[in-house]
Amino acid sequence: MMDKIRNKTMLITGANRGIGRVILEDAIERGAKKIYAAVRNPRTVSPLIEMHGDRVVPVRLDLDEPNSIVDAAELATDVEIVINNAGVMNMKHSLEPDAIEALQHEMNINVYGLMRVAQAFAPVLQANGGGVLVQLNSVASVRASANFATYCASKAAAYSITQGLKDLLGEQGTRVISVHPGPTQTDMGCAAGFGDFASSPSLVSNSIFDAINDGQFHAWVGPLAELVRQPYQPFSDKVIEGDMKALRERAFENVADESSTQCSIGNLSR
Repeated sequence: MMDKIRNKTMLITGANRGIGRVILEDAIERGAKKIYAAVRNPRTVSPLIEMHGDRVVPVRLDLDEPNSIVDAAELATDVEIVINNAGVMNMKHSLEPDAIEALQHEMNINVYGLMRVAQAFAPVLQANGGGVLVQLNSVASVRASANFATYCASKAAAYSITQGLKDLLGEQGTRVISVHPGPTQTDMGCAAGFGDFASSPSLVSNSIFDAINDGQFHAWVGPLAELVRQPYQPFSDKVIEGDMKALRERAFENVADESSTQCSIGNLSR
């Protein structure tokens, strides 16, 4: 199978460290033509430029600053694949005094940031033939953990937005991929206390590129995510990736006539 990354122009948010950096380096190895490293501080990309030359282009992009996302889209007009990797995680349970503030912060970055990236880059991807939008969600998107409930809530919301984007952007020929890693060996993972049972970031990168090559919507990464995927898959096949219009028609096929009659009676009573 031909690697669909070869000769492509990509943009990766949070590309200077952690999972984002591994994705960038993997894409270079796979023959990507150019990668916009979209980060809050472009100077942090210098080591990557030294390693890979002008195939890496630093771009300032802060998910907390909408104007920076618009500016990045105006600069990176040749992008064919956008990977929204950047995100934040606050270790807060729902009863902590500052839990609401933590959730507001995570929603702003993890959810509104995704929406801003999609709004800014959808026209760019369409102009370049459709392309791909990849969103880094989490296994926490489908199962919350009490000790970092606010993060889980933000990722569940991001997953919901990703599903909607799948349908909307599909109309313009843009594929959307939802990535669901389990515990991963990154600074964020260490801060969360994942420790030795976390998976390598290279598994995330490989899963992303496999999903791009194979046309998948979901990419489940690591042993925990795989165990979640197995019982979740039938639901996903029928509902998440199924024909929702057909499900609605099936659900209401026996009440359509009754509803119409009730509306007519109501009109007559007035």
